[in-house]
Amino acid sequence: MTPRLLFAASEESWHEYEGHLIHSLAAAGIEAELSPQAGPPETVDYIVYAPNSTVQDFTPYTRLKAVLSLWAGVEHVVGNPTLRVPLARMVDSGLTEGMVEWVTGHTLRHHLNIDHVLAHQDGEWNRHVPPLARHRPVTILGLGALGAACAQALANLGFPVTGWSRTRRKVEGVTCLSGPAGLEQALARAQILILLLPLTPGTEDLLHAAHIDQLPKGAVILNPGRGQLIDDAALLAALDSGHVGHATLDVFRTEPLPRDHPYWAHPRVTVTPHIASETRPDTASEVIVENVRRGEAGEPFLHLVDRARGY
Repeated sequence: MTPRLLFAASEESWHEYEGHLIHSLAAAGIEAELSPQAGPPETVDYIVYAPNSTVQDFTPYTRLKAVLSLWAGVEHVVGNPTLRVPLARMVDSGLTEGMVEWVTGHTLRHHLNIDHVLAHQDGEWNRHVPPLARHRPVTILGLGALGAACAQALANLGFPVTGWSRTRRKVEGVTCLSGPAGLEQALARAQILILLLPLTPGTEDLLHAAHIDQLPKGAVILNPGRGQLIDDAALLAALDSGHVGHATLDVFRTEPLPRDHPYWAHPRVTVTPHIASETRPDTASEVIVENVRRGEAGEPFLHLVDRARGY
């Protein structure tokens, strides 16, 4: 039977993905029906899904084999009680490369003090020689696919990188810690702190006042992970006091970030508009199609979400 794929995302996303999905299906030798129209739900085998889709009740999809998310984050769908089939999150090479580039670029920007250099092009020959990377400890909270890739990229540049995760991981060239005691150690050595944790009940507001106080004075925070990982009021207070030297933030509790939010005007905050890691339709389509192939062949799906852990 020819598998039927429902593309449940925005109309704009359909225009971006249609050609790439058709090409990837053909390249994999898969004959499938692909449509953004719901049609009879009992005929759908796979849902290519964005969590902001109008499809929120999966009960009518009685033939459904899997929901294949276009997003890396699944916090808006993982708890849906009507979803009783495998859920795969998006992990693709383009998304990973984009995150590595953003994290590496902003880590080097702060390490080399580029903001200060650009702000003082005033004719004065004030030489400021930054330390070498091996003297700038970096901590990454979250060692999933994105966190591990970023950790290795920074370690390859010479930064001493500490990674922390809820459960112990092993990443070549990276000091890996876990658990509450490990978190304290990871924070205490972080001249640059990078947040790449998933959003779960256990990670929301993880960077609260007490944890921020454990950072070295003047530490820099980069957050391309989830806005809800940070207690905003606590971060603003730490920026005002100078305990945190700067925060470069790509994700926020409310997006777009409201015009009157204090982050916009704060001299120690850089806002980027959720661009650190965007799903690329060409590479994402290859991942979606590979999971369709696996589903049809009876093989395990890639990047399955652990419902108990929330990611």
